[in-house]
Amino acid sequence: MIKHLRPAIVSFALLSLATGVLYPLLVTSGAQVLFPKQAAGSLIESKDGKLLGSELIGQNFTSPKYFWGRPSATAPMANNAGGSSGSNQGPLNPALADAVKSRIEALKVADPSNTLPIPADLVTASASGLDPHISMAAARYQAGRISRERLIPPKELQRLIDANTEARDLQVLGEPRVNVLKLNLALDAAKP
Repeated sequence: MIKHLRPAIVSFALLSLATGVLYPLLVTSGAQVLFPKQAAGSLIESKDGKLLGSELIGQNFTSPKYFWGRPSATAPMANNAGGSSGSNQGPLNPALADAVKSRIEALKVADPSNTLPIPADLVTASASGLDPHISMAAARYQAGRISRERLIPPKELQRLIDANTEARDLQVLGEPRVNVLKLNLALDAAKP
């Protein structure tokens, strides 16, 4: 019995060491050497070293002076990075329809003179609930409100949007998108 048990225990120990210690150590150290910013969470810090957020995790902006990101399904806290989740609500779910209707009303109340069509990404949550990006249409939809609130000429605001627009991945995957945190930080730098 021991003759058969010993090789199994040794194999288990070696495989546990290889897959549980050596491989993660190799991958983590390789990532830190090859991609230090991404391995550290793509964090954004102020000039004085204060942590402002991550490029990869959406933040909850509610002031009309800022661009708003996608709604989050990580209720009750908006954009709770510790609790990534989707709502699991299908298109026929009345709760989803009610949530979308209330988000549409909130957008109309915030900017009653806006006649542009409301982009879907401003009223529907992303799958993870933490999406840091909005579409170009969502940025354009909010531009009028931001321009009036901050007294920024529309052309200058469009320049900021363009400067914070990320291209398609590998030039073919996805759509151009705007990182909301970076854009709002650029707004604060331009007009505090």
